[in-house]
Amino acid sequence: MKKVLLASTLAASMALPMDAVAADYNVDTTHAFVNFKVSHLGYSFIQGRFNKFDGQFSYDENNVEASTVTVNVDTTSLDSNHAERDKHLKGSKYINADKYSTAKFVSTKVTKKADGGLSVAGDMTFYGVTKPIVVDANFIGGGKDPWGGTRAGFEGTTRLELADFGMKVKGPSSYVDLDIVLEGIKK
Repeated sequence: MKKVLLASTLAASMALPMDAVAADYNVDTTHAFVNFKVSHLGYSFIQGRFNKFDGQFSYDENNVEASTVTVNVDTTSLDSNHAERDKHLKGSKYINADKYSTAKFVSTKVTKKADGGLSVAGDMTFYGVTKPIVVDANFIGGGKDPWGGTRAGFEGTTRLELADFGMKVKGPSSYVDLDIVLEGIKK
């Protein structure tokens, strides 16, 4: 009976609509991800993630343009599931994590697209260089959680041209694709 009640409560909480009022959220890093994918010699891909990051966002479904997001990534936490490769990628020939231990994205403009998605323009600081980028994002959902809080979730993708940030490109690996999933808990 307890399992049925818990399942019913979870289902009901997930079905609740998002609050119409603007809300500020802290990223719940236990339910969020910053993943990367980069070409390996043009033959395949290396995929991985950054294990340490934080952030916050503000979202108002009735005034999307007032939304904001900031994400800070600890580049020393790069994890491609292979310790020697991680050491190589974090080294001075690639992301130089000892010197540039933080990457940061700060939104400057959020626009709702015709298809319902979001275009999130902002400043990306990576490898010690700040450049404007655009993240294509989607609102996943939001509402009350089973513990009395309010949550909202988004997913986004972007491609960083490494040379734009001053990184020396070796071979055909001129870019890195980022996949970001953010779930936030209302402050």
